[in-house]
Amino acid sequence: MKYTREQQVESVPQTGFFGHPKGLGILFFVEFWERFSYYGMRAILVYYMYATLAKGGLGMDQTTAMSIGSMYGALIFMTGILGGWLADRILGSRKALLTGATLIMFGHIAMSLPFGIPAFLASMFLIIVGSGLMKPNISNVLGGLYHKNDDRMDAGFVIFYMSVNMGAFVSPLVVGALQEKYNYHIGFLAAAIGMALALIVYIIFNRKSLALVGLEPTNPLNDEEKKRYGKMFAIVGGVLIVLIVGLILAGILTFKTFSMVVTFLGVFLPIIYWTTMYRSKDVNEIEKSRLIAYIPLFLASVLFWSIQEQGANVLAVFADTRTQLDLSKSMGIDFKIPAAWFQSINPFFIVLLAPFISALWTKLGKRNPSTPIKFTIGVFLAGLSFLIMLVPMASGEKLINPMWLVASFLICVVGELCLSPTGSATSVKLAPEAFNSQMLSLWFLSNATAQALNAQLVKLVEPMGYFNYFLLLGGIAMALFLILLLSNKWVSKKMHGIH
Repeated sequence: MKYTREQQVESVPQTGFFGHPKGLGILFFVEFWERFSYYGMRAILVYYMYATLAKGGLGMDQTTAMSIGSMYGALIFMTGILGGWLADRILGSRKALLTGATLIMFGHIAMSLPFGIPAFLASMFLIIVGSGLMKPNISNVLGGLYHKNDDRMDAGFVIFYMSVNMGAFVSPLVVGALQEKYNYHIGFLAAAIGMALALIVYIIFNRKSLALVGLEPTNPLNDEEKKRYGKMFAIVGGVLIVLIVGLILAGILTFKTFSMVVTFLGVFLPIIYWTTMYRSKDVNEIEKSRLIAYIPLFLASVLFWSIQEQGANVLAVFADTRTQLDLSKSMGIDFKIPAAWFQSINPFFIVLLAPFISALWTKLGKRNPSTPIKFTIGVFLAGLSFLIMLVPMASGEKLINPMWLVASFLICVVGELCLSPTGSATSVKLAPEAFNSQMLSLWFLSNATAQALNAQLVKLVEPMGYFNYFLLLGGIAMALFLILLLSNKWVSKKMHGIH
């Protein structure tokens, strides 16, 4: 039986979590621990890859480790598209969420086992597929708790967003400390335990708290479609397996070729998405104009996320190898900072500053900067976050004061608060009526594109050196900042009344 949206909402207890539907409480808890597991694992992942075998790592070179970290992030965002389709057509959001959470838990368990590269590859596969199923669908379930005209919905998403950043803030501190005191696998085990807690609580409480929301697919396949898609997936899956095995046996499928495939997908998927919308007969001239206006905003987003996401690989390695972590030498305090702790800086400042940025936009009222200007500010601050690193490096000191890294993260966070929330809202506003959901998927692909490009960009760190690398990307960001600034009026005109 297929239930209407109204029936699903009415089946949920509408109070029980600070004036919000009871289901928000369980989703808050699940998302907190899922983000705890993801960001905790990511905080030490690059270090684990390039640490020597004697120190419990995989013994990769730093460039390969950074590139794999970027590919990992890109693939998670790419699989989110497939996860959304599976939920809409086959599983329903709740089953997709549960399946994804289970795969993620087993992925972290695999990483906690001392079985080297095989366990690492199995973990990456499970977490990538699991995140693709869980990431888009937990938000869908959250939205399904409210009537469309419910004034509490925006506040509910803000509360949910806080769980994301709280989990992201706490996890590097816990996992990083465990890795420093014991070993990498104990750190990964903490991430696995966090995901297991989320899964257990979800299984126990989801029926009462979420009731009918997301139980069934919104647009289920009919019998004819099931046969057609089943046959198509079987053929594609078989061809891929044969192709992969053949390439491995021939020695062609190397890390280098795989990274190029990921980068290719990261670049061409959004192009295909955008072209499909623009050429559709269901899109009128005004909507096409808005799609053209979206191009510079998308490119700005890609460059911003390219720099921001390098906080988890390039800046993570810089923190480990080029930063004075021994505070007794810089501040006279007998304590050594675990390098992974720097990954908590971004979510800490987001939680701290988000209310102030939101209040600022509200206070400005009619003087509130336009959408293109907010994107422009975001790109400028991203570039500045890299250029500021040139100052301590110019002194020639081998290890820089850790406060420079803190300053770099802080500047980028302010840029993120200008660009990221604006980007999500603008994607919905500029979306053609026939492609409302797909436009939001295109927005998420900007992060996938950024990280797919990073898989190649980070390879420049070693030959160029950190100083020239920061100068290059910071300079590109500043050039795009000027282009966006000069084209602001043109973009605003193309948006046809969308502020």
